[in-house]
Amino acid sequence: MYDEAYFTRWIISFERVTMSDKKVVISRAEIAKRVKELGEAIARDYAAGDLVVIGILNGAFIFVADLVREIALPLVIDFVRMASYGASTSSAGEVRLIKDIEIEVGGKDVLLVEDIVDTGQTLAYLKNFLAAKNARSVKICALIDKKERRETEVPLDYVGFEVEAGFLVGYGLDFAELYRNDPEVYRLPDNSSGEQ
Repeated sequence: MYDEAYFTRWIISFERVTMSDKKVVISRAEIAKRVKELGEAIARDYAAGDLVVIGILNGAFIFVADLVREIALPLVIDFVRMASYGASTSSAGEVRLIKDIEIEVGGKDVLLVEDIVDTGQTLAYLKNFLAAKNARSVKICALIDKKERRETEVPLDYVGFEVEAGFLVGYGLDFAELYRNDPEVYRLPDNSSGEQ
């Protein structure tokens, strides 16, 4: 659970952030270029495979949509939804599966697609979860890697960008479900951002 007064205070401060307050960390052009490169690399690596792309909702939905259009292979797409943040800006440490996959992954190559990897707990959980469903392989593609927050080591097979610090929003990344639709990745000002 979260402290409602604390959460309300954060929402009010975030509502005051304007586009001019945000600092662009990764531009639209940089994202498009890197997503194309990742898609091409994935297509080469899985040319002989039976690929299932699993996006992690809600944050990865934009990245997944752009990425799969750059993978020139037949593939199947599904989504999972996890909970570890709730309405907070930092992970609660407990990972829960909210929405399971709906397709069979046994004997198939699975590519997990995540927007941002910080603690690593969600991906470690999902990698074990999918291995238990007898996936032939489970690899991970992340738009952003924030290594300084890592608590659980998890190998990332494809990484878009490494970002050191700051609370990031845009291109699927959010705070309290806001800013996901911004076309670039922004760092919010220190006086209005929380720990991500």
